[in-house]
Amino acid sequence: MSAKLFLQAIIKFLAGVVMVGALIFLPAWSFAYVEGWIFMGILFIPMFVAGIVMMFKSPDLLKSRLSAKETEKEQKLVIGLSLLMFIGAFVVAGLNFRFKWLEMPFWSVILAACIFIAAYIFYAEVLRENAYLSRTIEVQEGQKVVDTGLYGVVRHPMYMVTLVLFLSMPFVLGSLFSFFIMLVYIPIIVVRIINEEKFLEKELNGYTEYKKKVKYRLIPFIW
Repeated sequence: MSAKLFLQAIIKFLAGVVMVGALIFLPAWSFAYVEGWIFMGILFIPMFVAGIVMMFKSPDLLKSRLSAKETEKEQKLVIGLSLLMFIGAFVVAGLNFRFKWLEMPFWSVILAACIFIAAYIFYAEVLRENAYLSRTIEVQEGQKVVDTGLYGVVRHPMYMVTLVLFLSMPFVLGSLFSFFIMLVYIPIIVVRIINEEKFLEKELNGYTEYKKKVKYRLIPFIW
């Protein structure tokens, strides 16, 4: 672990807390937005713990995820659309709380929070299984196809987990309107997966055979 990596990780973490907090609580115009605090807690506390674990156990993985920048034009568009989706969903959730457009029962918030936490645990497992994971589409030196664990169920378990995470977020925030915004993630992730698989077939040895072994991309028995 280096001091530079630690500082970079802390700065990005705090920037994320401030940015997401602003997007949620400014539109809500209140710190009494309980669902907002629940969401901030289940999002950033596990993220902080995972960051600490990676810092000591897999500093190279942490470094690659912190510094990764997408280079492909199609993927830059995907990331841009995803960012707009998140901004829209968070702002609408805050406005929904402020103006009481549609209030959801608190039990649904707790249920969604439990689903979110469970998905976060699977997210950590995917990180443990695949040391080559990156935020961008790339093939690293010495990279091999991972076909065990969750990678033996679907070819893109990281995206499967993020799908559950993202679609549960609006319910944690108590906003059905935000859920409809987050549905945009489905076509976004489909485009990204198709593009990524074309790249991996060309650049990663054994990926074509892996596709024959594991038939489903994202959801078992569906796609």
